[in-house]
Amino acid sequence: MANNGNGAVGNENVNLDIVTLTRFFTEEQTKYPEASGDFTLLCHALQFSFKSIAYYIRRASLINLTGLAGSSNTTGDDQKKLDVIGNDIFISAMRGSGKCRLVVSEEEEEVIAFDEHPNARYAVVCDPIDGSSNLDAGVSVGTIFGIFQLPEETVGEGKKVGPEVLRLPGTELVAAGFTMYGASAQLVITMRGGGVNGFTLENSLGEFILTHPNMKLPETRAIYSVNEGNSMYWDDWCNAYFDSLKRPADGGKPYSARYIGSMVADAYRTLLYGGIFAYPADKKSPKGKLRILYECAPMAMVFENAGGLAVNSRMERLMEVCPESIHDKSGVFLGSKGEVQKVIDMYNKYHN
Repeated sequence: MANNGNGAVGNENVNLDIVTLTRFFTEEQTKYPEASGDFTLLCHALQFSFKSIAYYIRRASLINLTGLAGSSNTTGDDQKKLDVIGNDIFISAMRGSGKCRLVVSEEEEEVIAFDEHPNARYAVVCDPIDGSSNLDAGVSVGTIFGIFQLPEETVGEGKKVGPEVLRLPGTELVAAGFTMYGASAQLVITMRGGGVNGFTLENSLGEFILTHPNMKLPETRAIYSVNEGNSMYWDDWCNAYFDSLKRPADGGKPYSARYIGSMVADAYRTLLYGGIFAYPADKKSPKGKLRILYECAPMAMVFENAGGLAVNSRMERLMEVCPESIHDKSGVFLGSKGEVQKVIDMYNKYHN
């Protein structure tokens, strides 16, 4: 008997046109007749690693994966067990894709080269679990990633590829994004010259579903996100900027402060609501704390493609900054265009 719409099934609003991440990649590929499919296959391997890391993070407190693993990574941070697992998952997925030649990870001192795949055309850079110091407290953490296409002369049998080919600015990124593992896993991805799209992992289907298409930052928003515990080390112009947000000269309403301490979580909130996220270089860390290649550049690409701005502590466009080494660091200011412009104006006021 036909359903007349009065029963439970008839009343349920079912979305039959779901855009999964797999479908999204496939449809994007069809826009480029010259595409070989290698990039799409690499992205499928990436999403598998994100799903796997999300699974382990959900189970972390149950199977004792939080806590220190007994070693330190290249930047001196004590490694958590999940850092190690996330790193291993990521590297294994990239090796298994057959389309990745090089991997740079925050957890690895050297570049990892897959010489068994000499014809692979891509390099992937990542921070497998950013914000891991917050894991024990149940705070959201994430993965930040970027994809570069290798120069043609480095591809093929007998060709050796090393870290020198990755001293590249963010303008050379083919794609970038991040996954935030919180109450749900949120994936944000962008491609060169494209928009920014957000996906949510639907655990019952095991698929990332497009939930935030064509993300755009508000032009301005009175929210700032920074670790003010470092303010005694900041330059005068930097303190003056943040003081101007807290104590507006015109007697207006002060900005709201929102700081989580996990770059992915703070950046995702800023992307959704607008405002500014900052981690300035200071007297304690003259070069800054965040890594250019696999934190600053990918985030800068996301924010620029969403209509925002991203600069370093010298007000240089972050996307144009070349790292001196694979783990080189920088100061960061990124967010709504109007908010980042206020930082630039304050810097220029003190330096002109």
